[in-house]
Amino acid sequence: MTTRWKNRPEGSNWGDFGPDDQIGRLNFLTLEKVLQGIAEVKEGRTFCLSMPLDLPGGNLLNPARHPPRRYATASPDGVARYLLPVAEAVGNDELTDVVNDDCVLIHTQYSTQWDALSHVGGLFDADGDGFNEMVFYNGWRGGEDIVAGDNCSDCGAEVSGVEAKRLGIENMAETCVQGRAVLIDLHEICGDAKTNADFSVLEQAMKDQNVTVEKGDMVCLHTGYTRQILEAGGNPTEAMLHDSCAALEGRDPKLLEWVADSGLAVLIADNYAVERAPSEVGEGRRANLPLHELCLFKLGIHLGEIWWLGDLNDYMRKAGRSRFLLTAPPLRLPGSVGSPTTPVATV
Repeated sequence: MTTRWKNRPEGSNWGDFGPDDQIGRLNFLTLEKVLQGIAEVKEGRTFCLSMPLDLPGGNLLNPARHPPRRYATASPDGVARYLLPVAEAVGNDELTDVVNDDCVLIHTQYSTQWDALSHVGGLFDADGDGFNEMVFYNGWRGGEDIVAGDNCSDCGAEVSGVEAKRLGIENMAETCVQGRAVLIDLHEICGDAKTNADFSVLEQAMKDQNVTVEKGDMVCLHTGYTRQILEAGGNPTEAMLHDSCAALEGRDPKLLEWVADSGLAVLIADNYAVERAPSEVGEGRRANLPLHELCLFKLGIHLGEIWWLGDLNDYMRKAGRSRFLLTAPPLRLPGSVGSPTTPVATV
């Protein structure tokens, strides 16, 4: 097998799905997993798993990410195409149409979202020359396969040249992201208290709720975080955003081992980053977000964040169920390192 690297990170699966793979463990989302998901549909009832995309509101959660901004499009002569009588636009009083047409500036990871595999890489000596370089899942290279341009206009510069030529979110979209999903309710154990949930917490929740995760399942973690965001109505407090609810303890070796060994296809939570961010300090040369490193960089596991799981969780707990059909493609936006999504659960 010809690869772009001589070394691969310890515990990674680089090359296991082929040297040019760009979808990682979505390869486990097979036809069989789709049929298993469909088999979980008992009532035909659906749940929207997306937050309103203008929530959480403000930028206290992440100062670099801002709510969507909407604008009217403009005709060639500069007339705003919003509440625009077509009769005025074309000079024909016989026409009765009124047109609205808009555009949106949206931060792809502000609200309910998917992380592309190009979202987080690492400094690693992949080519064996003794120097660490920027590399991403499966050895795709920063500066070559993922290129940087100017900053977002919200930060004071024009946008140009930012592109993931490899590992862009469109690769995920093309798989359709549909199959069997499993819901684990961490809120039942942790409540609203800020909790760094290690493997023992996850294991206890799975045991109490009779949850089994099998290869190719999409795992969803309910913590209650987005319920608080909804109740805040676009005005969340710093304490609510950073000091409440459960998040996975990314520095727990047993937790990381479970994620690797379980065979899960994707990992989703209703909180900010799936894992606690910022993470515990740790020691030695290390990743700032160890679960992101394991999932996005080493194993090719896409992460879903800030999903609305409250209504689904209420239903599933009352019904004594944990499995459902999940359909959750991102936007087919070539070159993007993340994307909003409007996932649908069918039960």
